[in-house]
Amino acid sequence: MPEAIGFVGMGIMGVPMALNLVKAGFDVTVTNRTIEKCKPLADAGATVAESPEDISKRTPIIVTMLTGPQAVDQALFGEDGAAAGLGKGKLVINMSSVPPSYSKDLARRVGNYGASFIDAPVSGSKKPAEDGTLVILAGGEADQVERATPYFEAMGKKTIHCGPAGSGSHMKMSINLLLGSMLSGLAEMLAFGEKGGLSREVMLNVVLAGPLSNELFAMKRDLLASNEYTPQFPAKHMAKDLKFALDTAHETGAWAPATHLAAQLYRMLVAADRGDEDFSAVFDVLRGAL
Repeated sequence: MPEAIGFVGMGIMGVPMALNLVKAGFDVTVTNRTIEKCKPLADAGATVAESPEDISKRTPIIVTMLTGPQAVDQALFGEDGAAAGLGKGKLVINMSSVPPSYSKDLARRVGNYGASFIDAPVSGSKKPAEDGTLVILAGGEADQVERATPYFEAMGKKTIHCGPAGSGSHMKMSINLLLGSMLSGLAEMLAFGEKGGLSREVMLNVVLAGPLSNELFAMKRDLLASNEYTPQFPAKHMAKDLKFALDTAHETGAWAPATHLAAQLYRMLVAADRGDEDFSAVFDVLRGAL
Protein backbone atom coordinates (compact mmCIF):
# COMPACT_ATOMS: atom_id res chain seq x y z
CA MET A 1 0.00 0.00 0.00
CA PRO A 2 1.55 3.34 -1.06
CA GLU A 3 2.10 5.88 1.69
CA ALA A 4 -0.16 8.92 1.83
CA ILE A 5 1.50 12.11 0.69
CA GLY A 6 0.97 15.75 1.62
CA PHE A 7 1.65 18.67 -0.72
CA VAL A 8 2.22 22.24 0.44
CA GLY A 9 2.06 24.94 -2.24
CA MET A 10 -0.66 25.36 -4.87
CA GLY A 11 1.14 27.68 -7.25
CA ILE A 12 1.79 27.59 -10.99
CA MET A 13 3.77 24.35 -10.59
CA GLY A 14 2.26 22.87 -7.44
CA VAL A 15 -1.28 22.50 -8.76
CA PRO A 16 -0.45 20.39 -11.84
CA MET A 17 2.15 18.36 -9.96
CA ALA A 18 -0.29 17.52 -7.17
CA LEU A 19 -3.03 16.78 -9.70
CA ASN A 20 -0.78 14.21 -11.34
CA LEU A 21 -0.30 12.52 -7.96
CA VAL A 22 -4.09 12.30 -7.58
CA LYS A 23 -4.48 10.97 -11.13
CA ALA A 24 -1.90 8.28 -10.35
CA GLY A 25 -4.12 7.05 -7.53
CA PHE A 26 -2.17 8.28 -4.49
CA ASP A 27 -3.83 9.43 -1.29
CA VAL A 28 -3.04 13.16 -1.49
CA THR A 29 -3.63 15.90 1.06
CA VAL A 30 -2.90 19.50 0.04
CA THR A 31 -2.74 22.92 1.61
CA ASN A 32 -1.82 26.46 0.68
CA ARG A 33 -1.54 29.78 2.46
CA THR A 34 -4.59 30.85 0.42
CA ILE A 35 -6.84 27.83 0.85
CA GLU A 36 -9.03 28.79 -2.14
CA LYS A 37 -6.17 27.81 -4.44
CA CYS A 38 -6.67 24.19 -3.34
CA LYS A 39 -10.04 23.98 -5.13
CA PRO A 40 -8.77 22.21 -8.29
CA LEU A 41 -7.29 19.51 -6.06
CA ALA A 42 -10.43 19.21 -3.94
CA ASP A 43 -12.46 18.85 -7.14
CA ALA A 44 -10.10 16.09 -8.27
CA GLY A 45 -10.51 14.14 -5.05
CA ALA A 46 -7.65 15.32 -2.83
CA THR A 47 -8.13 16.13 0.84
CA VAL A 48 -7.62 19.77 1.80
CA ALA A 49 -5.82 20.46 5.10
CA GLU A 50 -5.91 23.72 7.02
CA SER A 51 -2.15 23.98 7.52
CA PRO A 52 1.24 22.30 6.93
CA GLU A 53 1.07 21.10 10.55
CA ASP A 54 -2.21 19.34 9.77
CA ILE A 55 -0.62 17.71 6.74
CA SER A 56 2.45 16.49 8.61
CA LYS A 57 0.26 14.89 11.26
CA ARG A 58 -1.80 13.09 8.59
CA THR A 59 0.85 11.93 6.13
CA PRO A 60 4.32 10.34 6.38
CA ILE A 61 5.61 12.19 3.30
CA ILE A 62 5.43 15.99 3.03
CA VAL A 63 6.26 17.87 -0.19
CA THR A 64 6.89 21.60 -0.32
CA MET A 65 6.74 23.44 -3.66
CA LEU A 66 7.06 27.12 -2.79
CA THR A 67 8.68 30.34 -3.99
CA GLY A 68 11.92 30.17 -2.00
CA PRO A 69 13.64 29.75 1.37
CA GLN A 70 11.46 32.19 3.30
CA ALA A 71 8.25 30.45 2.21
CA VAL A 72 9.72 27.00 2.90
CA ASP A 73 10.86 28.10 6.38
CA GLN A 74 7.40 29.42 7.12
CA ALA A 75 5.71 26.22 5.93
CA LEU A 76 8.00 23.97 7.93
CA PHE A 77 8.98 25.92 11.02
CA GLY A 78 6.55 28.84 11.25
CA GLU A 79 3.23 29.03 13.04
CA ASP A 80 1.19 25.89 12.21
CA GLY A 81 4.28 24.58 10.42
CA ALA A 82 4.91 20.99 9.43
CA ALA A 83 7.73 20.58 11.95
CA ALA A 84 5.12 19.97 14.68
CA GLY A 85 4.28 16.63 13.09
CA LEU A 86 7.78 15.50 12.11
CA GLY A 87 9.51 12.50 13.64
CA LYS A 88 11.10 9.17 12.84
CA GLY A 89 9.76 7.68 9.62
CA LYS A 90 8.64 11.00 8.19
CA LEU A 91 10.12 12.29 4.93
CA VAL A 92 10.26 15.94 3.86
CA ILE A 93 10.76 16.56 0.14
CA ASN A 94 11.49 20.15 -0.80
CA MET A 95 10.86 20.60 -4.53
CA SER A 96 11.21 24.39 -4.41
CA SER A 97 14.15 26.12 -6.12
CA VAL A 98 16.52 27.16 -3.33
CA PRO A 99 20.29 27.58 -2.92
CA PRO A 100 22.30 24.41 -2.26
CA SER A 101 23.58 25.82 1.03
CA TYR A 102 19.99 26.28 2.19
CA SER A 103 19.11 22.68 1.24
CA LYS A 104 22.05 21.33 3.22
CA ASP A 105 21.00 23.34 6.25
CA LEU A 106 17.38 22.29 5.78
CA ALA A 107 18.44 18.63 5.77
CA ARG A 108 20.18 19.21 9.11
CA ARG A 109 17.19 21.01 10.65
CA VAL A 110 14.70 18.37 9.47
CA GLY A 111 17.06 15.68 10.74
CA ASN A 112 16.97 17.26 14.20
CA TYR A 113 13.33 16.14 14.36
CA GLY A 114 14.28 12.57 13.44
CA ALA A 115 12.85 12.87 9.92
CA SER A 116 14.53 12.28 6.56
CA PHE A 117 15.02 14.89 3.85
CA ILE A 118 15.32 15.08 0.06
CA ASP A 119 15.85 18.20 -2.02
CA ALA A 120 14.16 17.51 -5.35
CA PRO A 121 13.71 20.59 -7.53
CA VAL A 122 12.52 20.03 -11.08
CA SER A 123 13.76 20.81 -14.54
CA GLY A 124 10.74 22.00 -16.51
CA SER A 125 8.03 24.63 -16.31
CA LYS A 126 4.22 24.77 -16.34
CA LYS A 127 3.53 22.67 -19.47
CA PRO A 128 5.86 19.78 -18.47
CA ALA A 129 4.30 19.95 -14.98
CA GLU A 130 0.86 19.56 -16.54
CA ASP A 131 2.03 16.75 -18.81
CA GLY A 132 3.93 14.91 -16.07
CA THR A 133 7.17 15.18 -18.02
CA LEU A 134 9.32 17.04 -15.50
CA VAL A 135 12.85 15.86 -14.71
CA ILE A 136 13.25 15.39 -10.96
CA LEU A 137 16.67 16.36 -9.59
CA ALA A 138 16.98 14.53 -6.28
CA GLY A 139 19.55 14.99 -3.53
CA GLY A 140 19.55 12.81 -0.42
CA GLU A 141 20.07 9.28 0.88
CA ALA A 142 19.58 6.63 -1.81
CA ASP A 143 16.99 4.67 0.17
CA GLN A 144 14.83 7.76 0.67
CA VAL A 145 15.09 8.72 -3.01
CA GLU A 146 13.96 5.18 -3.84
CA ARG A 147 11.07 5.57 -1.38
CA ALA A 148 10.00 8.77 -3.13
CA THR A 149 10.51 7.52 -6.70
CA PRO A 150 6.92 6.26 -7.28
CA TYR A 151 5.65 9.75 -6.52
CA PHE A 152 8.33 11.36 -8.66
CA GLU A 153 7.35 9.05 -11.53
CA ALA A 154 3.78 10.38 -11.33
CA MET A 155 5.04 13.94 -11.69
CA GLY A 156 7.94 13.51 -14.10
CA LYS A 157 9.41 11.44 -16.88
CA LYS A 158 12.77 10.86 -15.21
CA THR A 159 14.28 10.98 -11.74
CA ILE A 160 18.01 11.59 -11.42
CA HIS A 161 19.72 11.02 -8.07
CA CYS A 162 22.33 13.79 -8.10
CA GLY A 163 24.07 12.93 -4.82
CA PRO A 164 23.67 13.81 -1.13
CA ALA A 165 21.35 16.51 0.23
CA GLY A 166 22.01 19.79 -1.55
CA SER A 167 23.02 18.13 -4.83
CA GLY A 168 19.56 18.42 -6.33
CA SER A 169 19.50 22.14 -5.60
CA HIS A 170 23.00 22.60 -7.03
CA MET A 171 21.94 20.78 -10.20
CA LYS A 172 18.83 22.99 -10.44
CA MET A 173 20.96 26.13 -10.17
CA SER A 174 23.28 24.73 -12.83
CA ILE A 175 20.38 23.98 -15.18
CA ASN A 176 18.75 27.39 -14.69
CA LEU A 177 22.10 29.11 -15.20
CA LEU A 178 22.17 27.50 -18.66
CA LEU A 179 18.46 28.10 -19.25
CA GLY A 180 18.68 31.82 -18.56
CA SER A 181 21.75 32.24 -20.74
CA MET A 182 20.25 30.24 -23.63
CA LEU A 183 17.04 32.27 -23.72
CA SER A 184 18.81 35.61 -23.42
CA GLY A 185 21.14 34.46 -26.21
CA LEU A 186 18.20 33.64 -28.50
CA ALA A 187 16.58 36.98 -27.63
CA GLU A 188 19.81 38.83 -28.43
CA MET A 189 20.07 37.03 -31.75
CA LEU A 190 16.49 38.01 -32.69
CA ALA A 191 17.01 41.64 -31.66
CA PHE A 192 20.31 41.76 -33.59
CA GLY A 193 18.70 40.31 -36.73
CA GLU A 194 15.71 42.62 -36.65
CA LYS A 195 18.00 45.64 -36.54
CA GLY A 196 19.41 44.42 -39.84
CA GLY A 197 15.98 43.97 -41.40
CA LEU A 198 15.55 40.22 -40.87
CA SER A 199 12.09 38.85 -40.22
CA ARG A 200 11.61 37.42 -36.73
CA GLU A 201 9.57 34.56 -38.19
CA VAL A 202 12.33 33.71 -40.65
CA MET A 203 14.97 33.77 -37.92
CA LEU A 204 12.94 31.46 -35.69
CA ASN A 205 12.40 29.12 -38.64
CA VAL A 206 16.14 29.00 -39.29
CA VAL A 207 17.00 28.30 -35.65
CA LEU A 208 14.42 25.55 -35.35
CA ALA A 209 15.34 23.95 -38.68
CA GLY A 210 19.00 23.32 -37.88
CA PRO A 211 21.37 21.99 -35.22
CA LEU A 212 20.48 24.80 -32.80
CA SER A 213 16.90 23.55 -32.53
CA ASN A 214 15.80 22.35 -29.09
CA GLU A 215 12.63 21.90 -27.02
CA LEU A 216 13.19 25.14 -25.11
CA PHE A 217 13.33 27.31 -28.23
CA ALA A 218 10.35 25.46 -29.73
CA MET A 219 8.35 26.03 -26.54
CA LYS A 220 9.09 29.77 -26.60
CA ARG A 221 8.56 30.28 -30.32
CA ASP A 222 4.94 31.49 -30.20
CA LEU A 223 5.62 33.76 -27.22
CA LEU A 224 8.57 35.41 -28.97
CA ALA A 225 6.71 35.70 -32.29
CA SER A 226 3.70 37.39 -30.73
CA ASN A 227 5.22 39.37 -27.84
CA GLU A 228 2.51 37.76 -25.67
CA TYR A 229 4.53 36.35 -22.79
CA THR A 230 2.00 34.10 -21.07
CA PRO A 231 3.91 32.77 -18.07
CA GLN A 232 5.30 29.27 -18.32
CA PHE A 233 8.17 30.22 -16.03
CA PRO A 234 7.84 33.79 -14.68
CA ALA A 235 10.76 36.16 -15.13
CA LYS A 236 10.77 36.96 -11.40
CA HIS A 237 11.56 33.31 -10.67
CA MET A 238 14.37 33.28 -13.21
CA ALA A 239 15.82 36.44 -11.65
CA LYS A 240 15.61 34.79 -8.22
CA ASP A 241 17.23 31.56 -9.37
CA LEU A 242 20.07 33.35 -11.12
CA LYS A 243 20.75 35.30 -7.93
CA PHE A 244 20.92 31.97 -6.09
CA ALA A 245 23.29 30.67 -8.77
CA LEU A 246 25.54 33.73 -8.44
CA ASP A 247 25.53 33.43 -4.64
CA THR A 248 26.54 29.79 -5.02
CA ALA A 249 29.26 30.71 -7.52
CA HIS A 250 30.66 33.15 -4.97
CA GLU A 251 30.58 30.48 -2.25
CA THR A 252 32.29 27.85 -4.41
CA GLY A 253 34.69 30.08 -6.34
CA ALA A 254 33.10 29.22 -9.71
CA TRP A 255 33.36 31.61 -12.66
CA ALA A 256 29.95 32.72 -14.00
CA PRO A 257 30.41 35.77 -16.26
CA ALA A 258 27.51 35.00 -18.62
CA THR A 259 25.23 34.46 -15.64
CA HIS A 260 26.06 37.92 -14.28
CA LEU A 261 24.87 39.48 -17.54
CA ALA A 262 21.76 37.30 -17.82
CA ALA A 263 20.82 38.08 -14.22
CA GLN A 264 20.96 41.82 -14.95
CA LEU A 265 18.63 41.40 -17.94
CA TYR A 266 15.99 39.50 -15.95
CA ARG A 267 16.28 41.97 -13.07
CA MET A 268 15.45 44.72 -15.55
CA LEU A 269 12.21 42.92 -16.41
CA VAL A 270 11.30 42.67 -12.73
CA ALA A 271 12.17 46.35 -12.19
CA ALA A 272 9.81 47.21 -15.06
CA ASP A 273 6.94 45.43 -13.24
CA ARG A 274 7.00 42.59 -15.74
CA GLY A 275 8.24 39.88 -13.44
CA ASP A 276 5.00 37.89 -13.72
CA GLU A 277 5.46 37.47 -17.47
CA ASP A 278 7.34 34.54 -18.95
CA PHE A 279 11.09 34.91 -18.83
CA SER A 280 11.17 34.94 -22.65
CA ALA A 281 10.10 38.59 -22.25
CA VAL A 282 13.82 39.25 -21.90
CA PHE A 283 13.50 39.79 -25.67
CA ASP A 284 11.79 43.11 -24.94
CA VAL A 285 14.77 44.20 -22.85
CA LEU A 286 17.18 43.47 -25.68
CA ARG A 287 15.05 45.10 -28.38
CA GLY A 288 14.52 48.21 -26.25
CA ALA A 289 10.79 47.72 -25.76
CA LEU A 290 10.42 47.94 -21.97
